[in-house]
Amino acid sequence: MGKPNTRRQDREILLVQRKIEAVRRQEWWPLTGSERRQIMTALAGGSLKVARGKSPARAERKLDAVTQSVMKRLASELSALENERQRIVNAATAAKAARKSSGWW
Repeated sequence: MGKPNTRRQDREILLVQRKIEAVRRQEWWPLTGSERRQIMTALAGGSLKVARGKSPARAERKLDAVTQSVMKRLASELSALENERQRIVNAATAAKAARKSSGWW
């Protein structure tokens, strides 16, 4: 049989890792629509506070909370993909062991 086919999982894992790096660099493309809306709301509220001469602390906390939730979502997605990849490898190993044990020699 050869190696197990994990190309799709490997490709998805790399994509999620790139998304995590993009979020760390504060890029927007890996965000969902809801997350983008939350960030825009926090930015607008914070800029309004600054324009009025007040502290934007609450808006900054909201931005941090949204960023943390995005990172948590991507980390759980990455973990699920890695677990699925490991399951495929383990299934291929078990199938190979079963074939070898049932052979003529």
